Amino acid sequence: MRWGKHVGLLPKLVPVAAVLALGLLTAACFQPLYGNHPLGASESVRDRMAAVEIAPIVAKNGTPEARLAVALRNALMYDLNNGAAPVAPTHRLTVTLNSGIITVIVDVASGRPETQVESLNASFTLTEIATQKVVLNTSTFGRASFDIPGSAQRFARQRAARNAEDRAVTSIAENIRNRLASFFVAGT
Repeated sequence: MRWGKHVGLLPKLVPVAAVLALGLLTAACFQPLYGNHPLGASESVRDRMAAVEIAPIVAKNGTPEARLAVALRNALMYDLNNGAAPVAPTHRLTVTLNSGIITVIVDVASGRPETQVESLNASFTLTEIATQKVVLNTSTFGRASFDIPGSAQRFARQRAARNAEDRAVTSIAENIRNRLASFFVAGT
C-alpha cells in the first residue's frame, strides 16, 4: 500500500533525470571566452589580453573628461588584467575620448531639460610593441540617458549626470574588451 503512493512520483522524476544526464554530457563542451584554455598555440585569450599595456588617456586636468579618462583606463585595466600592470606587455592600447551631453526632452513651460543623454566616443589603437605596427584601429561609443528630477534639485541632477557618465564608461570598456578578445581569437 505504501508503494502505491510513490508510483505516481516516478513519471515526474524521469524528465528531471533526463535533464541532469544531458547536462552532465554537455558540460565539457562549453568553455568561457575569457577562460584559460589555449587558442591553438599555447596562450589563452586571457593571457593575451593580460599582456596589453594601457597607455594613460590624455585629457586636460580638472575637466570632466579627465575623470572619465581615469575611470575608463581603470575599467580597462581591471577588465584586461584584473587591475595589475602587465609583466611583459606585447601590445599597447592607446585610447582617445570625447564626451558630450545631448538634450532629448525639454519642459515646454520652463524651457529646462527633463531628459538628457551622456554621449562618450572613444577611438582606440592597438599597437604591437615589438614591431611598432598598428594591428587594430577602430572606435566605439557609449550612451546613457538620465532624467532631471526638477529645477530645485540641482545636486540630484549632477549625481544623475555622473551616474550616466559612469554607465557610458562601463559600456565603452566592455566594448573595447570584447573587440580586443575578438582580435586575439580571430586576428581581425
